[in-house]
Amino acid sequence: MLALADFHAGIETALRYERGVNLDSRAEARREQVTSLVAEHAVDELVVVGDFMHSIGGPGGAERGEIEVLLESLRVPVTVVKGNHDGDLAEWAEVAVTDPGGVRIGDVGFAHGHTWPAPEVLRADVVCVGHEHPQVRLTDEVGGSRVERAWLRGGLDARAFAGQYDDDAGLSPGSVDGDLVVFPAFNDRCGGTWVNVDGRGFLSPFLPDALVDGQAYLLDGTRLGRYERV
Repeated sequence: MLALADFHAGIETALRYERGVNLDSRAEARREQVTSLVAEHAVDELVVVGDFMHSIGGPGGAERGEIEVLLESLRVPVTVVKGNHDGDLAEWAEVAVTDPGGVRIGDVGFAHGHTWPAPEVLRADVVCVGHEHPQVRLTDEVGGSRVERAWLRGGLDARAFAGQYDDDAGLSPGSVDGDLVVFPAFNDRCGGTWVNVDGRGFLSPFLPDALVDGQAYLLDGTRLGRYERV
């Protein structure tokens, strides 16, 4: 299985009309990256952990076209965990779309992270979420800086979800003891949350409270340590 989050197809069109920023489309590069990963790792299922689309409402031509061409290029089933940008995706794309609470596949739970995950998702050994687009701001000794996308991983604290579910959901500190993984945005033009900069609030309603001893990792796997101390 290959899982990725926050593809945000057609983002260049939105940047042009919403912010007046003109960028060449990277739709082909994004498609080639996904298809290469599928081939390289002999993937037989693709899971998009929310925000396959970029526009909140109906997609424009470039966005819909990017998704349709990508799906035509794949020979594996695709499941989209519905995110806040995925609107009417289920009505026109040939993909399985979950409800916003997410889905559990074996021992792994997937939810986009913009709303509260389903209880069954939280009871998984590993819970994967997107939405946050975590990034770290790295500075050098002469004051230069750059921003890098990052993974976050730590324990999952059930107390962050207290009061959000009925009593019969069966959630308690003892029943929720897995790991939480926050995916970086697949699309490098999305921007994100600078997790190691004071004053930058998280977007997800359960972060950072749900993340215990959260460690940050660069895309190449380099471990940076506690994300807030990077």
